[in-house]
Amino acid sequence: AMLRALRISNFALVAELDIEFGPGLTVITGESGAGKSILLDALSLVLGARVRRSQLRPGADACDVSAEFDVGERPHTHAALASLDLLTPEDERTCLVRRSAGEGRSRAFVNGVPATLGTLRSLTAPLVDIHGQSEHRQLLLRETQRRLLDEFGVSAALLKTVADNHRAREEHAARLAEARTALAEAADRRSLLRYQVDELAALGDMVDRAEEIAAEHKRLHRAQELVASAGGAQTEIDEELLGAVARLAERLERSDDEALAGAVELLLAAQTHLEEALGELRRYLASFPEDDTRLTELDQQLTTLHDLARKHGVQASDLGRRFAALSDELASITNQEADVDALEAEASAAAERFQTSAKALSRERHAAAAPFCAEVNTVLAELGFPDATLQVRFAPAESAAGLEQVEFQVRTNPRFPPGPLAAIASGGELARISLAIDVVAAARSKLPCLILDEADVGVGGTGADVLGRLLRRLAANTQVIAVTHAPQIAALGDAHLKVSKTSAHDTTIEALTGADRTEELARMLGGRTVTEDSRAYARTLLAEAAEAA
Repeated sequence: AMLRALRISNFALVAELDIEFGPGLTVITGESGAGKSILLDALSLVLGARVRRSQLRPGADACDVSAEFDVGERPHTHAALASLDLLTPEDERTCLVRRSAGEGRSRAFVNGVPATLGTLRSLTAPLVDIHGQSEHRQLLLRETQRRLLDEFGVSAALLKTVADNHRAREEHAARLAEARTALAEAADRRSLLRYQVDELAALGDMVDRAEEIAAEHKRLHRAQELVASAGGAQTEIDEELLGAVARLAERLERSDDEALAGAVELLLAAQTHLEEALGELRRYLASFPEDDTRLTELDQQLTTLHDLARKHGVQASDLGRRFAALSDELASITNQEADVDALEAEASAAAERFQTSAKALSRERHAAAAPFCAEVNTVLAELGFPDATLQVRFAPAESAAGLEQVEFQVRTNPRFPPGPLAAIASGGELARISLAIDVVAAARSKLPCLILDEADVGVGGTGADVLGRLLRRLAANTQVIAVTHAPQIAALGDAHLKVSKTSAHDTTIEALTGADRTEELARMLGGRTVTEDSRAYARTLLAEAAEAA
């Protein structure tokens, strides 16, 4: 990420300032009290810092600060802008953040769209690292420290594999937990279903024969009356009617009266029909049981069917369909148990894949720690800290980044144990230790724009020259903006901005080139009195810087 421009209006002693920045090393110089810190305060405001009353220009109702960034090399920031629908279609590389603040109110904008302060902070936090103001120090974050170590010596493909495997493990675990919850919630229902299905299964084929059983019961119940009537008819036909018809037909035949021939024929036909009717009655009576055992059995079956039908809230004729539906539901829950077993196996496999890849990542990470620390320690020695050593501490912590948490710890005195960067007491030491880490990390990492607020405090002469050359080395890979009082550092800048105060006590800023830059370096070398010797030395510093470029 690169800071392209900073625009300030009515902020502290600044009426209007429009500053443009380029790649490489930009140095900012000026006399004490000129307002160099105002620029950093203004940038801090647009990055999400609290508004202070003193930051409003006297007589102004509100101040306004905007910063323009090129985020073309920051895919995460670009993706975040896209997810919030904050990309500018005509220039998707640009992220313009703005903060307007007045008495008791503050507004934030991203690419011209109103945004919350939280959104502003989350978007700008990875873009700028201000050394000297801990609220914007990304290097103090363990996540940043892990990323720097990984970018130094860990396979990007392996990092992606671990992240993908972690996501897969979490997704499988979530599905398994959801299935287990559903199965637990279905436990009571499963018990009820099993009881109901067993109860209906005990009916056997009766569960589908309710109408058939009812019809048979009705026929047998009515048959009791029919059997009595048919039995009496059988006796009358068999013992009386058939005999009477037979005797009458016999007498008429003996009479030899031709006039009775038709009557005889009809009587004989009647006798035949009566005999056939008698046969039908006998067969009908034979179709019924001789006792009431079957009827009693049917009574019991109907009672059972109707009792269960009332219990299930259906008609007896619907018990078969009810049985099928309950059986299907029970089978579904039983299938859930099988699904949980399958999900457990999948979750276990996903967890194993994560562990395998994460362990490989841990091996690479631990292997990278020693050379990373060795390079940083070399730079620390260049900066005048021969006894300072950087160590990497690993602590168990599972995440999408692997199996451990990374923390940089520094020992500045051999008599004392190492401690976290944030716990280093000396601000000057912390600034240069951070600079050493940045110099080593910049060759392989996408560092944010680094702004150093007087990192040269307590350093002069040769030390300042060494520091300046380190800054230039660092600026070959990331944008560096350094506020400095050291002419040796100022001479090494790719761009030089001078902050000064007007007669009206307003802060202004101008880009220096040529003789103006020589004059400013001479002032820094000789104080308020600029001599030809100081100018000559300034030209020497610029010439040496040009040779070193």
